[in-house]
Amino acid sequence: MLNIVVAGFDKALASAMTGVADLFGLAGVTWNVIQGQALEKTFNVKIASKDGGPIHCINGLQLGAHMSFAEVMDTEQKVDAIIIPTIGGPIEDVIGQNPELLQLLQHAHQHNWTIAGNCTGNFLLAEAGILDHKTATTHWGFKEQFQQHYPQIELKADQLITRSENIYCAGGGLAWFDLGLHIIERQMGFEAAIQTAKAFVIDYRRDTQLSYSLMRLSKPHKDDLVREAQTWLEQNYPQQFTVEDLAERFSISKRTLIRRFNAALDMPPNTYVQSLRIEAAQKLLEETERTVDVVMNDVGYEDASSFRRLFRKKTGLTPTEYRQRFARRL
Repeated sequence: MLNIVVAGFDKALASAMTGVADLFGLAGVTWNVIQGQALEKTFNVKIASKDGGPIHCINGLQLGAHMSFAEVMDTEQKVDAIIIPTIGGPIEDVIGQNPELLQLLQHAHQHNWTIAGNCTGNFLLAEAGILDHKTATTHWGFKEQFQQHYPQIELKADQLITRSENIYCAGGGLAWFDLGLHIIERQMGFEAAIQTAKAFVIDYRRDTQLSYSLMRLSKPHKDDLVREAQTWLEQNYPQQFTVEDLAERFSISKRTLIRRFNAALDMPPNTYVQSLRIEAAQKLLEETERTVDVVMNDVGYEDASSFRRLFRKKTGLTPTEYRQRFARRL
């Protein structure tokens, strides 16, 4: 029996605690019940809090804890893995209010426990110093904040799951089930993981969160010329034009246009146009029944292979896969 501790804290996301507890607690159970087989419970799951008291989650629910962080660190306690849920409240406030949790994470790392953080919960792992010079991920919407605070960590925010030695990180808010299934596979084998996924009716082995992220093209800046160019591009992106054409339209040199786009938006004009077109294609695939080729032409592409290659690079999915996952069902 493997012992899993979910380390709770006030303003955590409740589902990232109860959901992962269900996933581990019912691995080897739910599927076996459905199939009429003998139960093979593998994980013993407990929830811990700073003082062993109730946890006040961000949605207003209170969750009871089995033990305190100090009890988790008791040398007589056998712990195989510790799970850190998503931070639902202001990240810096939560970090500042939980020095005991940072100490627990350092203790876990020193004792080589498996450590798994979900979404913004990975900020706690980073603050504890256990991710220094390692690979990590977090929710795509907090990429810049993470990079700014922890430049010594190799952030791969496009990935849904990362692993460095004994530390796992998961991306999005509900990626706890990807994280849980990944650990179940490593501990119990692929068959157990896929059976658990089937029992819970969830997809298994998603590997990217690109398709869930926004292009974030509206980054605030103070360059009036770039803002004017953005407005024109948002209205005319399906047209065929070059960077030289765009520079001539705004009476500046190509070199100056590229420099000012990079300074204002952290990308050159051609990348900005590509992102506009792919974002428009995503919207059309979600909301219309137009064929992929029609969508491609509507957003300004003529070469099918180039469009599909760029779409996959930006979203992690082919246009067809994207539509199957995100199209609105009437």
